[in-house]
Amino acid sequence: MNLDPLDGRPVEMIIDLERLQRERPDGSWYTPTRPNMWRFGGLLGLDIDDPDDAKFIVSGGEGATPLLEYSDHPLAEQLGIRLQIKEEGAPVAGYGANPTLSFKDRGMAMVVAMARLFGLQRLVVPTQGNAGDSLADYALRANLEAVVIMPDDTPMPVLGKVAALAGMHDGIHLDLVQGTIREASRRMQERYLPQGYFNVATFQEPGWRIEGKKTLGLELAEPLPGATRWMLPDVIVYPTGGGTGLLGMWKAFDELESLCLIDQRRPVMVAVQSTETAPLVAAMRDNASDSKPVTAGHTIASGLNVPGGVGHFRVLEILRASGGPAIAVSEAEIANALQEVWQHKHWWIAPEGAATLAALPVLADEGLLSPGQRVVCVNTASLEKYLPDLRELL
Repeated sequence: MNLDPLDGRPVEMIIDLERLQRERPDGSWYTPTRPNMWRFGGLLGLDIDDPDDAKFIVSGGEGATPLLEYSDHPLAEQLGIRLQIKEEGAPVAGYGANPTLSFKDRGMAMVVAMARLFGLQRLVVPTQGNAGDSLADYALRANLEAVVIMPDDTPMPVLGKVAALAGMHDGIHLDLVQGTIREASRRMQERYLPQGYFNVATFQEPGWRIEGKKTLGLELAEPLPGATRWMLPDVIVYPTGGGTGLLGMWKAFDELESLCLIDQRRPVMVAVQSTETAPLVAAMRDNASDSKPVTAGHTIASGLNVPGGVGHFRVLEILRASGGPAIAVSEAEIANALQEVWQHKHWWIAPEGAATLAALPVLADEGLLSPGQRVVCVNTASLEKYLPDLRELL
């Protein structure tokens, strides 16, 4: 199954939390010393501590990534907030690391594990880039066949890596289209689904990518070293294309509340898009229950160049429930933020991550940032995946 056959909406996996508490009491489902996302064990769709589950998991060390302190950011100092960057891109010594330098690895690690559980052999994904890089990597690890369909203007390090894997391995295939993920999806529908490939596009597999991305929210909440209390940030600023990560984090928080590890309070969730392609911003402005497809522009934050999404109705629900906005930032603002963080910290922040930093002044102007708050901006990939196009910004 992909989308719900009755209403065409995305499917989620529901964890039996009462059984988890009964069979794995006192948090024994959680192994904080394990340096990857599978540290959350029984709270995931597959439990690495269960031998019957573990045989399907092919881990590349994904997850368990660091929170980088950025309280010396000028606006953070001015406002008195604790600003942190969730670093999903470049590896940091002493932490886990996403093998393809992107948060997409969390979702694709789960996708490939679940595909193996159900005996699927041929997977296909339309992508703006990083999800395809990730699927190719994990499919190769698991000896599965995978088709990656991406725009022909995808940043060359990503496109080149998938092309190289396709050239070296018979099971990996690259198909290029003109346009965006929308045209890639159309190619998938016309060419590959009739051949029996299983669709693992955003929201169109049965909750697997949400389940992997959920670990991002679990990590933002888990106790700090030496502590025992689970705590959420006050504000989470997230670069949003399809929005799987927002749904995953929200699902994680609901599950933690059901396990009595946190209370009902939630962070203000902020979705950041480029002014070039901003369907969620338009939907929030119009007080709409779902986004309408827009004409895609051109953005250096290629992961944000998503003109619509089947899960956007749920993203909008989460934003409104949390009291958070959808914000569009300009290409110049993204470029300036990327340049500033490189000059200031020498961090390899991707343009999507830079977009979240560019949104901070807007949040300050709207009164959503207050002294003493912990604010987390999510950097979804490493800048090196976007070179050489953005080298001049350094």
